[in-house]
Amino acid sequence: MAKKVHPRGLLSSSSSAPCYFSSKRETFTIWMKSLVLNGKGCTVFDSDGHIMYRVDNYNSKSNNEVYLMDFDGGVLFTILKKRYFRLFGFWEGYKSTGKVETNTKRPDFLVRQSFNMLRRNSDCEVILGLDNNHPYNYAMTSLNGKCACKIVDNFGDTVAELKRKEARSGVVFGEDVLSMEVKPCVDLSLVMGLLVVYGLINSLM
Repeated sequence: MAKKVHPRGLLSSSSSAPCYFSSKRETFTIWMKSLVLNGKGCTVFDSDGHIMYRVDNYNSKSNNEVYLMDFDGGVLFTILKKRYFRLFGFWEGYKSTGKVETNTKRPDFLVRQSFNMLRRNSDCEVILGLDNNHPYNYAMTSLNGKCACKIVDNFGDTVAELKRKEARSGVVFGEDVLSMEVKPCVDLSLVMGLLVVYGLINSLM
């Protein structure tokens, strides 16, 4: 099935060590499926068809603790769902050392959903820099449905944009096959962590 997601259909890791920053604009294909049988999650391919990131949730009934991993299973971010006043949910992301463990330090990012009484949306406020006490804000804004969004920095510039993947022939893939374009000099693992939260909010995984 993975061969239908990416034109080259390569289920392999990159031959070089992973780099989470890039000097050029990057495009990824996101398959909102886990490679684990009966699991929930997503699989992220780079433009050469290599698997770069993955989420494999073995406990498909709970999304309260999710791990963003590289191809080899090294944990990059631990993402925890929290609640305040037992009503409103938010998500915390902790950059990991590569082991599946819950961090006790301050989160590297926090995502909370924006509420609009007039319409339901998936817009989110993102707070970064909490781990070093220099917080700043990003925003995730929905575009034309739950399968499209953009991440905007505190200057209003688009950091990354997510949309349905379109083949070169113009055929649009299903809602579980997405494309994300990320601007240069951005922490790719952080962007993928925010993508995971967006997917959890919208029940895409």
